[in-house]
Amino acid sequence: MIGYVTLGTKNLEKSASFYDQLLADMGAKRFMEAETFILWAVSPDAPSLAISKPFDGKEATVGNGVMIALSVETSEQVDALHAKALSLGGTDEGTPGPRGDGFYVGYFRDLDGNKLNFFCMV
Repeated sequence: MIGYVTLGTKNLEKSASFYDQLLADMGAKRFMEAETFILWAVSPDAPSLAISKPFDGKEATVGNGVMIALSVETSEQVDALHAKALSLGGTDEGTPGPRGDGFYVGYFRDLDGNKLNFFCMV
């Protein structure tokens, strides 16, 4: 159902570097880009993640209660990608581990403060 999700950024170049490095471990590459946005995808027919300078020209802000969940195959991938997000300057919002029955997740914030997670069903 979801085609793509867009996160606002204050610094397109810095944020792009963060996501280039982080999403590469999932096999995602830049799929589309322009002066004001960049979109990553694993394949053209899969959901994508984009960063963008806000269209209205105002400063990007974090949506309270908004979170993007990125699906991976294993708990080891969750651990590794969460650690990589932190090594790239992201901040921890919840150490990877089981949350409920069969759900494994690690939460973090990107360089602009957007909340994301990597998760898998185990």
